[in-house]
This record gives sequence, C-alpha cells and structure tokens, in this order.
Amino acid sequence: MKIYTRTGDKGQTGLLGGTRVSKDDARIEAYGTVDELNSHIGMLRDLAAPHHGDLLVGMQHALFSIGSRLASTGSDEAAKFHVPLVTEEQIASLELAMDAMDRDLPPMRNFVLPGGHVAVSQAHICRTVCRRAERRVVALSSVTSVEDILIRYLNRASDLFFMLSRHLAHSLNAEEIPWTPRK
Repeated sequence: MKIYTRTGDKGQTGLLGGTRVSKDDARIEAYGTVDELNSHIGMLRDLAAPHHGDLLVGMQHALFSIGSRLASTGSDEAAKFHVPLVTEEQIASLELAMDAMDRDLPPMRNFVLPGGHVAVSQAHICRTVCRRAERRVVALSSVTSVEDILIRYLNRASDLFFMLSRHLAHSLNAEEIPWTPRK
C-alpha cells in the first residue's frame, strides 16, 4: 500500500467514509491535535516505562478511538466502520490511576514549574497538548455534533498528565520547583 495518494496536494483531505474537507477544517484540527498528543504520549511512554507503560498504552488506544470518531461525520458512520466507543469505564480508570498516584504524593501547596527531569517535562507537554486538543474538540462541538464523552475523556486525561508529572518527579527524586509570583 502506498502512503502517498496525491489526493491531498490541493489542501483537501478525506474523512472516514470519504467526505472531502479542507485541511484547515475544525474537524481536522481537532483530530490532528489528538494525533499530536498520541505521539507525545509515545515519547513519554519511552521515558517513563515500565512504571506507567500499560496506563499510557491504554490512553493511546483510547486516543486512536477519539481521533477516529472525530474523523467521522457522526456516530452512525463511526459505527459503520466499527470505530470503538470511548467508555465511562475508561474515564473511571483514569480517575483510579490519579487517585493511586495522589496517595503517594505530598500535598501540593503551590503551582509547580514544569521540569526537573525529561520525563516530567514530557508529561507536562502531554498535559498542555491534551488541553489544546480538548479546546479544539470543544470548538468543533460548537459547529457540529460531538459526543460529549470525548471531551470528558480529554479533560480527565489532561488532569492525569499533571498528576503523572508530579508522580514521576517524586519517584525520580526530581525537584519540584514551586511557582512564586515575582514582582
């Protein structure tokens, strides 16, 4: 199978099912940002494994489902192509993972600056890209129907990346530098 088709050379791309849209369409922006997040998670997984590898792989699978659902023009079309649903159980598993990490951490009294170790920094990059993906999906939802569970998953995932950054800092003995307002 050739990877190049030349069908996108004039700024158009195909959605799941074949509908052609501009590459700057809100739908493309949304699932493209989800794809970007998935790539960043791959880097985080390489840096943080084996401690959080299974959790991150599960998130990557969920993000492929989210991207595929966003690339369809509706839940009927997604079902026709057997695109998996994102489930309440997947959201609950993120919450359980955060709760488990939180039990290992000292209370947070200030905002913390990203950094301290490359894995910690990568978790913060995942957090901010996830927030951007969430904003893009919310923007898409203002012009077309989007399953609200996709937004909820991204919201919870960004919280998880923050908790994971703290958990990694703690387990790697990396310094968490508190933010202090400067005058």
